[in-house]
Amino acid sequence: MTEETTTSAIARPAPASSPGAEAAPVSTPAAGRLQPSGATASASSAAPSVSPLVTAPAPGPEADTVTVRMPADGAYLSVLRTATAGLAARLDFTLDDIEDMRIAVDEACAMLLSQAVPGSSLECTFALSADDMTITVSVQSLSPRPPAADTFAWTVLSALAGSVQAQVGPADRLAVVMRKSRPNSGLV
Repeated sequence: MTEETTTSAIARPAPASSPGAEAAPVSTPAAGRLQPSGATASASSAAPSVSPLVTAPAPGPEADTVTVRMPADGAYLSVLRTATAGLAARLDFTLDDIEDMRIAVDEACAMLLSQAVPGSSLECTFALSADDMTITVSVQSLSPRPPAADTFAWTVLSALAGSVQAQVGPADRLAVVMRKSRPNSGLV
């Protein structure tokens, strides 16, 4: 089994009790950026460029990004459901919203796995901010077709996750991007 989990740390400002102290700049990979198979995220001091495939928020002082890459096989989806629940709980989502997001990630993966190249990887990126969580699930596909938005499965996914988009990106990467706001954050 191959499983890779990556977490990026974002620079936090120095505490107010240290006069004159400044936060050291930290460069991190772009939040939620999809890359062609075999590519790796690289850190640079320049602002990261985000592929048009992803609509994740730009990382800020209160944003974190977590990426899970695993075989594109339904047997491993429990890992993503658990990661989704843990990260949503970290943002103080309600128990009902946490369960909705677990089911939404599972449903999005089911839509994508049917088009995944055999033996390829499924990648799930969680972009966390103070008020919302953006989840991008993607696979490499031979002939990517976004899931139809007029199906029952898409309707269920939209109801569970809030904002949902299906996109085809570079190198035949098919992705579903879901965005759910934290309760009482003022966002939809």
